[in-house]
Amino acid sequence: MTDRDGNRQARGRAAPALSASLPGRTRVGVTIASSLSFHHVSHSYGESEILRDVNLAIGASEVLSLLGPSGSGKTTLLRLAAGLVKPAAGEILINQQVVSCPGGMVPPEKRGVGLVFQDYALFPHLSVRRNVAFGLTQLEPAERDSHVMHLLATVGLENRADDFPHNLSGGEQQRVALARALGPKPGILLMDEPFSGLDGRLRESVRNETLAILRETRSTVVVVTHDPEEAMQISDRIALLEKGRIVQSGSCEELYQSPASLFAARFFSELNTFAGTVESGVLKTPLGDHPLKGARRGDGPVTVCVRPSDVLVLPASAVKGRRRQDAVAGTVQAYVTARHFLGESELVDLYLPAGELTLKAKLPFGALDAARPGGQVPVRVAIDADKALLFDEQVSGA
Repeated sequence: MTDRDGNRQARGRAAPALSASLPGRTRVGVTIASSLSFHHVSHSYGESEILRDVNLAIGASEVLSLLGPSGSGKTTLLRLAAGLVKPAAGEILINQQVVSCPGGMVPPEKRGVGLVFQDYALFPHLSVRRNVAFGLTQLEPAERDSHVMHLLATVGLENRADDFPHNLSGGEQQRVALARALGPKPGILLMDEPFSGLDGRLRESVRNETLAILRETRSTVVVVTHDPEEAMQISDRIALLEKGRIVQSGSCEELYQSPASLFAARFFSELNTFAGTVESGVLKTPLGDHPLKGARRGDGPVTVCVRPSDVLVLPASAVKGRRRQDAVAGTVQAYVTARHFLGESELVDLYLPAGELTLKAKLPFGALDAARPGGQVPVRVAIDADKALLFDEQVSGA
């Protein structure tokens, strides 16, 4: 909140809808972002437990993604934050003020929260202009019209103001939904799979445009997504959910480089998994023994996870001649069984006779010798042990 001079006031009550702070303004401007917290929140639908003891704090102006597979509780958490559902247990706070608990809740329209749904939820019988104006009832007509046109200019649709939603592309409809959500200058913007209905390059371009607008307005944003690449591209932090619990939260780099579990590691990238053992600081695997740098872990069996991009593949031509022994050292014999063209790179299927192990490797296209008709291509293979992820969880087949 701000006083009449624009100075920030103490946050001592639930954030109200911010349209009342708009007199005299005809531009989106900078939102006074709100913080959002979940304290020991649980929720069930009938006998089905959807969320279990969720604790999460989202700072003002932060962009956070709720990431996880279908059924993990992401959308339910968003609905609880919006005030569409009351939690069965725990508290939800906006600016350190309780807005939801089992005993009651502040209604959605008084939370200063904006919503962008997966299907955009535009009114088909209203023009673009009237869709964006919907809910801005506290503004005088002239001021409302000016504000709506500036919102449409912000999302690049001022020339489509009198069109109807069915005349727009999916990307344009998404931008109208964003403009409508930003209209009241919400302290928190909640977005439920907002880009899932878009394809290919359109999805990427609309996502980048949307993020630029949100950064400009400095809104606090919570995005529900099941796409880890999308979450890493748009977020300051990620909260990863599994079966109604947050299994890890942190920066994109933390979750990708230091996943807390095999589930987290697998969610962010394809992995080669196989069994190994740590003995006196040495990782013993079917691909050889590798000293571990630093005091990484104690001795015992582990599941070794290696991303395809961290598998080194040397073609037969690279291990011929005078430097053969240097090239072969630290590698094991393998055979290419399949190759999948990906444009500038290719995904290669490998079979290692030692341990009867299969691996996948991602290589620059053309890095290997041409395939032999009717046969398998012999290669030498190694892993970058420093980039390997080690887990105590034992997986069948690993």
